Amino acid sequence: MAGRIRESDIAQVRDRNRIDEVVGEYVALRRAGGGALKGLCPFHEEKTPSFNVRPTHGTFHCFGCGEGGDVIKFVMRIEHLGFVESVERLADRIGLRLTYEGGGASVRRDRGSRLRLVEAHRVAQAFYAEQLATPEAEAARRFLTERGFDEAAWTKFGCGFAPGGWDRLTKHLIRSGFELSELYKAQLSKEGRRGPIDRFHRRLVWPIKDRGGDVVGFGARRLFDDDPIQAKYLNTSESLIYKKSQVLFGLDQAKREIARRHQVVVVEGYTDVMAMHEAGVPTAVASSGTAFGEDHMRVLRQIMMDDDTFRGEVIFTFDGDAAGQKAALKAFEGDQTFAGQTYIAVAPDGMDPCELRLAKGDGAVRDLVARRTPLFEFAIRSLLSEYDLDSVDGQVAALQRTVPLVAQIKDRSKRDGYATKLAWWVGWQDEAMVVRRVRESAGAPVKANGTRRPARDGGANGNGRAEGGGRPARLERPDPRHPDLRAQREVLKAALQEPALAGPEYDALPEDAFVHPAYVGVHRAIGKAGGTGGGLTGPALIEAAAAHAEDPTVASLLSELAVEPLQSKTDVDVRYVSSVLAAVQENLVGRQIGELKSRLQRLSPVDAAEEYRALFGDLVALEQYRKALREQAMGGWD
Repeated sequence: MAGRIRESDIAQVRDRNRIDEVVGEYVALRRAGGGALKGLCPFHEEKTPSFNVRPTHGTFHCFGCGEGGDVIKFVMRIEHLGFVESVERLADRIGLRLTYEGGGASVRRDRGSRLRLVEAHRVAQAFYAEQLATPEAEAARRFLTERGFDEAAWTKFGCGFAPGGWDRLTKHLIRSGFELSELYKAQLSKEGRRGPIDRFHRRLVWPIKDRGGDVVGFGARRLFDDDPIQAKYLNTSESLIYKKSQVLFGLDQAKREIARRHQVVVVEGYTDVMAMHEAGVPTAVASSGTAFGEDHMRVLRQIMMDDDTFRGEVIFTFDGDAAGQKAALKAFEGDQTFAGQTYIAVAPDGMDPCELRLAKGDGAVRDLVARRTPLFEFAIRSLLSEYDLDSVDGQVAALQRTVPLVAQIKDRSKRDGYATKLAWWVGWQDEAMVVRRVRESAGAPVKANGTRRPARDGGANGNGRAEGGGRPARLERPDPRHPDLRAQREVLKAALQEPALAGPEYDALPEDAFVHPAYVGVHRAIGKAGGTGGGLTGPALIEAAAAHAEDPTVASLLSELAVEPLQSKTDVDVRYVSSVLAAVQENLVGRQIGELKSRLQRLSPVDAAEEYRALFGDLVALEQYRKALREQAMGGWD
C-alpha cells in the first residue's frame, strides 16, 4: 500500500492551485473589496452571497454556514473526497507527479475510490470515441451528420459508439488495470447471464461531465431496429460519482458563458445542446435521465450568482405550445422562487432546436432564444389564445379564466403588473377593474376609487359598467368629479344647453365615445330626440330627450346636466365647445389606439407579417389624428 504523500508535494499542490481558479470552476465569483472575492455558497442554500475567497491567502470561508479552509479542503467538501484523493486530483490538475514516502514515486489510488471511477469513465470515453471511427459505427456517424453535425462538432462533445459484442468495453477496462468491482460501481458494466457485460451495446453515446469536466456517466441513443431494448435513450444509472439531479449535459462547456452572460438555456436533449452551441448559443444545457429540478437550478444559481443585486435568466425551450404551456402553468402552483427569472421559448411548427437549425439555419436558433417570453406572460397568453378577443363575449370569458390565474402570482408588484398587462392583452379598456378583480381573487384589500362599491349581485365598476351576471335595476350615477369622465360630462352639457354650438359634430359622436353607462344613456336619449340638429332647444329638448330615457338615472341626469354650468373660463362660444368635442374624440381615439396595440401584441411580426404591417400602419395614422385632436382640445379646454 502507498505511504503518505510527501509534505513538500502537498505544499506544491496548495501553492500552485490558485484557490480562486479552482473555486471559480464551481461558483461565479466577483470582487468584494480588500482583495477578496465573493459568491453564493455551494454548501448551503442562500440568496445573498456570504461565501468569500481570498486568493492572496489561499483560503475560503462562508459567513453563512461556517465552512472554510484551503483549496484542498474545498475540493474535499465539494467533491466528497478524502484528503489523499483531493490532493491527487489537484496534482493531476497542475501535472504534478506525487511521491509517497515509503511507497515509491508511483501514484497508487485506493481501489473503488471516486478518482478510480472517474478514471474508468475517462478511459471508457476514449474507447467509445475511438470506436466511432470504425465501420461498425457508420450508422452513428450518419445519425450525427444527418442532424447537421460534422466531425469537429462530435469531437467537441466527445461523442462515441458503444460497439456490439457483450463485453468489449469491460475487457478493455480490465486490461487497462481496473477491477471488475470498480466497473460495477461505476455502472460501466453489469452482471450478465454468462458473466460481466457492457452497460451499452450498438448505441451512439455522449459523455456526461460534472462541473469540473470529469466524465461521470453516459447517455446512449438507440440506432438499430433490432436493438432488443426499445427505449430511445439509456443513461448510466446513479453511482458514487453520477447524481442525475446535480448533473447537466453541456455544463462543462457552457459554464463560463453562463457566468459571463448571466443566462442559461435549458433544452431537452443531447443533440439540442449541440445544435444550440453550434448555432452560437453557448449557454445551452440539458438534464440527463431525469426532469429538470430544484437541484439543477441550485447548481445554475451558483454559477450565475443571481442574488439580490442581480437576477439572471433561465430560458426553457419546448417543441410546442402545449408542452410549454403545461410547464409554464406549473409555475403558478410552486413557490415561484425562480419564476421571475424564467422564460419560455417555443420553436415554430413543433420543432426542437436541432430540427429548427436543420430547417432554417443557425440564425433561427438564435432568434428562438432572443424572442423568449417571460414565464408568467407565456402561460397567460397561451390561455388567451383560446378565446376570440375581438368580441366582448370572448373578452369576458378570457378574463374569467385568467384573472384567478394571475391572482396566484405571489409577488404583489408582479401580480398588479400582470393584471394591468392582462387588460391590455384581452383588449379590456378598464384596467383598474381588472387589477381590482385580481386583487379580490388574491384576497388583497381593494382601495376605494371614488365611486360606490359594486353590489354583490352584479353592481358596477368605477365607471359604472355592469360586472355581475344580471343587469342592475338602476344605473349608478357617475361621479361628477371623475377626471376621466370630465370631458364627456361637459360635452353632454354643451349639447343640452348650447345645441346650436354643438351642432352636427356632436351628433356624429358614436356611443363608444362615452364610457359610463349613464352617460351613454344620456347621449342615446338626445339622439332619439332628434339630436342637436333637430331644431329643439331649452326645455323642449330636455323634455323630448327625457321621454326616451331608458333608466331613471338617465332621466335625472338630463335635468341635472341641463342646468349645471359649463366650465369655460370665458363666455361659452364655438371655440370652447369645439375644444370639448375634440377632447372627447381624442379620448375615444386613445382607446382605439390601445385596442390596436393590444391586437399588435397578440400578433407575431414574423408569423403574421402582412397583417402586422397593416395594423401598424393604422396605428401610425391614428397616432397622428390623436395628436391633432389633442392640439385642438388644448385650444380652449384644459
